[in-house]
Amino acid sequence: MKFADLKIALVGPLPPPAGGMANQTRQLGELLRGEGAEVEVVQVNAPYRPAWAEKLKGVRALFRLVPYLLHLWRAAGKADLLHVMANSGWSWHLFAAPAIWIGSLRGKPVVVNYRGGEAERFLNRSADSVRASMRRAAMLVLPSGFLKEVFDRFGMEGRIVSNIIDLARFRPADATRKPAAHIVVARNLEPIYGIDTALKAFALVAQARRDARMSVAGTGPQAAELQALAASLGVADKVVFTGRLDRDQMAALYRDSDLTFNPSRVDNMPNSVLEALASGVPVVTTNVGGIPFIVENEVTALLVPADDPQAMADAALRFLNDAAFAAQIRAAGQDDVRRYAWSAVKNELLAAYADACRASGSARRT
Repeated sequence: MKFADLKIALVGPLPPPAGGMANQTRQLGELLRGEGAEVEVVQVNAPYRPAWAEKLKGVRALFRLVPYLLHLWRAAGKADLLHVMANSGWSWHLFAAPAIWIGSLRGKPVVVNYRGGEAERFLNRSADSVRASMRRAAMLVLPSGFLKEVFDRFGMEGRIVSNIIDLARFRPADATRKPAAHIVVARNLEPIYGIDTALKAFALVAQARRDARMSVAGTGPQAAELQALAASLGVADKVVFTGRLDRDQMAALYRDSDLTFNPSRVDNMPNSVLEALASGVPVVTTNVGGIPFIVENEVTALLVPADDPQAMADAALRFLNDAAFAAQIRAAGQDDVRRYAWSAVKNELLAAYADACRASGSARRT
């Protein structure tokens, strides 16, 4: 089997907003087309039609769900297989599960690509319904060993197909850039991502490094609260809340940075960490969820406990004040992140597609 032999219905979100899964869906579609596959994206977050329906809280989901299901039914009829980008909560129930059932009804193999960082919490509540849907899928693919272990505990076997990082876009700054103390955080402004911890850590760093500054790239419900926290910590003049950036803007921001914080309280396999490594930027990250599966403490990053601003600040100052150590970690990170390049991942994905098609064919024969 070759990618060029396939018609694929790719089910998932697209930018805007430019979030992790939306970026991965768009990127995967582009890469598959580049390999010769025929790809139809079934967008789960398509704009409301008519636009005023977005204001109708409580019923607006129907204005998105009905067109989505119609598009999904048509696309499944034309496709050789469905690749479903899946997440936890209502995203699973409204979009992923229907895609699995429609694919099954259409007699097409469904590859479920689950990516939610809160998988264990979700499965503790919904494992029975998830298992019922997964029995209709041909394959479960997961981006990390962490998620594979979670699904194994709930009796659902998966295989690992890694996230994909665009190493041409996310690349180090040129040698003429002078090091400074610019710290970047690239997560949504939501409680689970711990941006408050990053701000408190940055305030401690700023006491030791007068040249320190921070950029927070993301949007979310905590925006006003976090801006107020920066003011109360006395660092409002040193912190820029950029809002959400597209992938090219984000790549440029990494090249202008000296360090990244990943302060999350719950996580799976954040692209922001991998993009920072690819950009040659040292990473200080919390030691939660799937993080230890993608970086190694003192080798490719520095890991600290969640909700510990002092530990995060100490790790940051270690990087900022020890250029040789920072260079060592940076080089190791850049070397390690090559395993997430498309050239390394595409054969894993093609093998998963081939096995899913064989499994689905066997299921139909029995």
